[in-house]
Amino acid sequence: MNLSRGVISPLLANIYLHWFDKVFNSQSGSANWANARIIRYADDLVIMARYQGDRLRRFTESKIESWLGLKLNRAKTKVVNLNRPGESFDFLGYTFRYSRDLRGRDHYYLNPTPSKKAIKAEKEKLKGIINHKVSFLPLPKLIERINRQLVGWSIYFRLGYPRSSYRQINWYVYERLTRHLHRRSQRPYRPPQGLSYYRHYRKLGLIYLK
Repeated sequence: MNLSRGVISPLLANIYLHWFDKVFNSQSGSANWANARIIRYADDLVIMARYQGDRLRRFTESKIESWLGLKLNRAKTKVVNLNRPGESFDFLGYTFRYSRDLRGRDHYYLNPTPSKKAIKAEKEKLKGIINHKVSFLPLPKLIERINRQLVGWSIYFRLGYPRSSYRQINWYVYERLTRHLHRRSQRPYRPPQGLSYYRHYRKLGLIYLK
């Protein structure tokens, strides 16, 4: 669930939604009669309940839109049943879904992974680091910049099972860095004799997420 961003700053939205938190968890609120739980960060929020229904939806919409005078972003607001195959939702850069047990056992587990939007945003940041504007920069210094970005991103997304997403980012860095080195020199760049690009980058300190 998301609120439309207009002239109200995130700070003001947070102040307003503090009162929604209070009424939601009050004796007459959804936390009591629906045994629901709310997780909120600024104006992004998720309401979790074992049984979704019109009463819970009406309560939420009426308190946010009629009582507080805010507007829900309908394009980003939806009801999700995670027990249904293929269902998922995005929250704070993560995609949450249930996946089959990795060892083939007959049960599922909640699997948070970096969302497609988060992976795309990370690639854009790396693109801003590895480009023709830094052709003057020695390779070890460029790798230091890349590492700082990779470490920060991987720490945030270490929850759950991010290995598949990490591999996407590793491959993107490898490909972009290699193309960058070929472009910045009149002669094709080559790693030292006997070393692959991968081993060459690792010897220079490039981090590979895993």
